[in-house]
Amino acid sequence: MDAVQGIDCVGVGPVGYWGLSLGCAIGVPFIAAEPRVRAAVLGLHGEETSAGAAARITVPVEFLMQWDERVSRAASLALFDTFASTEKTLHANPGKHAEVPAFELDSSLRFFTRQLA
Repeated sequence: MDAVQGIDCVGVGPVGYWGLSLGCAIGVPFIAAEPRVRAAVLGLHGEETSAGAAARITVPVEFLMQWDERVSRAASLALFDTFASTEKTLHANPGKHAEVPAFELDSSLRFFTRQLA
């Protein structure tokens, strides 16, 4: 985080994290440990490997899930339920793991605009 914020065009403004699938698996422990992250869009992952860290996440979360072949609904819902945030939203869509609808990107941008303004 220090290295990225040291880049002139980035600076030290508010930080959001966006990560789906492996990005979620990596992001959950990162967000739990990094107080500069103020909002997160996560998803396409389950609670089996990150429940402890998820329970420490209190920033606003927008969580995406697909009714897909890779992550069970139960595991996705369990991860969503584990987040300690009082401001969390669940977005569930039909389709395969990599078929997140394009409108979800628009939703993510609106979420970050609202949370990081």
